[in-house]
Order: sequence, then C-alpha cells, then structure tokens
Amino acid sequence: MSYSRHDPILKPTPILDLRPTQMSVGFREVERKRKALAAMRAADKNREITRHMVPVVIGPKSALYVTDHHHMLRALHEDGETEVFVTVIGDLEKAGPDLFWSLMDYHGWTHPFDGRGRRCNYAELPVTVKNLIDDPYRSLAGELRGAGGFAKDATPFSEFVWADFFRDRIKRKTLRDDFDAALAEALGIARSKDADYMPGWCGPHQKSAKPVAGKPATSRPEAAKPAAGKTAKN
Repeated sequence: MSYSRHDPILKPTPILDLRPTQMSVGFREVERKRKALAAMRAADKNREITRHMVPVVIGPKSALYVTDHHHMLRALHEDGETEVFVTVIGDLEKAGPDLFWSLMDYHGWTHPFDGRGRRCNYAELPVTVKNLIDDPYRSLAGELRGAGGFAKDATPFSEFVWADFFRDRIKRKTLRDDFDAALAEALGIARSKDADYMPGWCGPHQKSAKPVAGKPATSRPEAAKPAAGKTAKN
C-alpha cells in the first residue's frame, strides 16, 4: 500500500508507540516547548497538536518510526499528553531489518548519533521518546537558530550538523555553567566566514569593490601591438 506525504492517520496514536529515529534531543529545547504547551489553554493546545502532525514511516511488523518532531513529542509526553496524530510519509514494512535501515539512511530519515555526536548502531536507538538522551549542543543549535544565527534549511537534521560544528569550538562546561555566554559566542562564530559552508549560513556577504571614479568598473588589457616596421612573432 502506498501513501502520500499528506495522508494523515486521523485516529489518535499513542506517543509511546512511536519509535524514535534519533538518539538524542536538546533537553533545554524540550523544556522550552513543554512550558509553552503548559501555558496554553486546552483548545489552543489541541490546535497545536493537530497542526504539527508527526511524520512517520511504517517499518517491519507495522512499527511506526518518527522522522521529525522528536522534541515536540518528548515535550508533549512530559506535559502529560498521551496521543498525537501522524502522517505517513513512507511504507517500508516489506523491507527486512537491514534493508529497512539502509533505506532510512538513504532518505535521510534517521540520525543514530549519541549525545556526543558519535554514530551508534541502529539497535541502540531508543524504543520510545521517553528514552531519548540529552545533547546540550543540540539545544545550543536550536537556540542559535531562534536568535538568527542560521536559517532553517532543507538539509535533514541540519540542527545536529550545527551541533557537531560547535563541539570542538565551545566547551561543554560553558554550555552547562553559562548557556547565555555560550550562545553569544556561538552567534559570533556562526556569522563568521569560518562557518560559510554550513547549511543555512546567513553571515555577511562580501560586497563587490566600487569602481574608481572616471574609470570603467572592468576593463581588459589590450593586446600588445608590434612596433612600427616590425611584425609580431608567433
């Protein structure tokens, strides 16, 4: 059976039945989302949940694998919610386990890296969102994007790419002891030329040089002419 990216499952799906495709989230970002949800009225929260339908892939044995919104799911779980609506973006139920994960990698639907950016085996992925671990650099990347440090990019897991970028540039101790100072430092680095190859980079671009007054902006040197009475040699 094939599905469109726009085919929602309108039947509420238990959050703890959804299988994560990443190992970590930024707990600071999760807490920010949880507080925002907790401050909403019930009707507004329901609208928010409906608006953010969770994209899933059907895997072996009909398991549903989440490909995005892990932070929101963890925040909803911590806020006491038990169900969400999902949108099926792929059906890989017929694939064996090894091929399934190869296809998930191929489509950019999984990010099996731990809280220190180290790649792990797929078998180590948590079974539910409540088992996700903390990656403080992912929190830094999320806050950085919110502060205008980089733009939202279509690259899968681009926030984790930025998290990896800062692992050897900003000390973990600074993140723990003075997050605001770490964010300010990250903002300066993110807008520098040192980061211009990163997804969503939005630092200042170099301006083209202004032409000198009275002279054309560009000119080509004329070919050398032979002296009078002489012919040019080839």
